[in-house]
Parts: sequence; C-alpha cells; structure tokens
Amino acid sequence: MAKLDWLIARPIAHRGLHDRARGRVENTLAAARAAIERNYAIECDLVLSADGVPVVFHDDTLDRLTEASGRIGERTLAELQAIRLPGTDDRIPAFAELLETVGGRVPLVVELKSEWNGDRSLERQVAPMVAAYRGRACVMSFDPDSMAAMKRLAPAVPRGLIADHFDPDGEGGDLTPLRRFALRHLFAVPAVGASFVSYGLATLPAPAPLLLHRFGLTLITWTVRTPADAAKAKRYVDQITFEGFDPDSLAAS
Repeated sequence: MAKLDWLIARPIAHRGLHDRARGRVENTLAAARAAIERNYAIECDLVLSADGVPVVFHDDTLDRLTEASGRIGERTLAELQAIRLPGTDDRIPAFAELLETVGGRVPLVVELKSEWNGDRSLERQVAPMVAAYRGRACVMSFDPDSMAAMKRLAPAVPRGLIADHFDPDGEGGDLTPLRRFALRHLFAVPAVGASFVSYGLATLPAPAPLLLHRFGLTLITWTVRTPADAAKAKRYVDQITFEGFDPDSLAAS
C-alpha cells in the first residue's frame, strides 16, 4: 500500500485551527484561514442542511456552538447562515465556501457524518464536489457504508475509515456488539478500498490499525491535545490530528 505523502506531510488541524478566545470557532472559515496561514492540513466535518446542502459542522444539534438550538438538519442553509456564532463574525459555512477558501493551499481531510440509517444523501451531494476539487482532499467516516458509497460515486478520491474502540455510549448509536467488534477491528478496510485509517489516540495501541500500518496503510490519529499526546502518537502513527497546542513548537524544541 502506498503512503498518502501529502496527507501526512504536515499536522492536521482538528476542525481547523480554532481558538474561541480569539474568535475562531471550530469548522469556520476563520479557523480554516488560520490553518492555511500556518500550513497545517485541515480536518472538517460535513452534515446536510434541510435543503440538502453540505455544511461544515460537527454536532447533530446547534446548541453547543451557536445561539440557536435544535437539530441542524432541520434548518435550511439560509436559516443556518443567519444564526450567530457567539464571539465571532463567522457563520456556519457551506462546504462549497470552504473549498473556495482553501483553494488547494493545504490538504483537506473531510469527515462525512453518518446517522447510521443507510441514507446516502450526504455522499451523493459531496461526491461531485470533491471529485471536481483541484486541491488535495480525502474523505473519511466512522461508517463503512458511507465510504462504500464514496467508492462508487467518486472512486478517484482517497477514502479512509475512522475508528476507536466503538464503546456502546460512543459512535454508532444502536449497533450490535458484533458490528462494533467488526468496526473496531477495521474489517471493512479492503471492501471500501480505504487508503488510510484515522484511529482514536485514546485506544492506541490497538492490534488492527497497527497491523494494517505494518502492511503499509497510512495511519493518522485523533485527537492530540497535548505534547504528551503527541509523544504517544509518534510511536504509532504517520501523522496527528491536533487541537489546543502548536505542534510546530515541539519540532523546534
């Protein structure tokens, strides 16, 4: 398996280089611009608005990050972009706005959020956008069915699986223990044609990602929040997805 050299060349800023104290909320254009200025790759999250537009947002609901409440998928793009993000002039961006802002200057690592219900509407909207994008971009998801859809819809775009221990109170809703076991051990990597895996740092070392890494699969990890986390990650993975500190300061020390 060939390494994705452009993916692992620089640390990956988790949801952009965000800092709420400085007016940069996660997954906003301000956070993306800050990452570009530091030449960090950008990880972002996509969900669908009520009118079927991919928007850059992590949570199912608006409550944590905005002055509104309720499910994000129940608002249109226009309604979402009218919502204020406290402490900033930014709004929830459409994915198309993020692509235009980044413009190929740094790699994009795009997580497709899944509701684990078989609905592939998000993938159908995102696939032509990333296929036409002239910059370096890859897609990933916790849900292998999402990446199987992307394999069909945009086969040239690199795909990855996100995984951790898949505890019952974590990602995946009401998945059976057997399905969680399969996800934890990355059984779907061959079927979806994954070029990389993003494995949770808290559950490393783990046998499945380390075995795949030994056989050449690109391995990144999330979320690295301290220098101690970075030191642990260095033992196992090709690159980190970070927030809350400056990885370049570690390289310079």
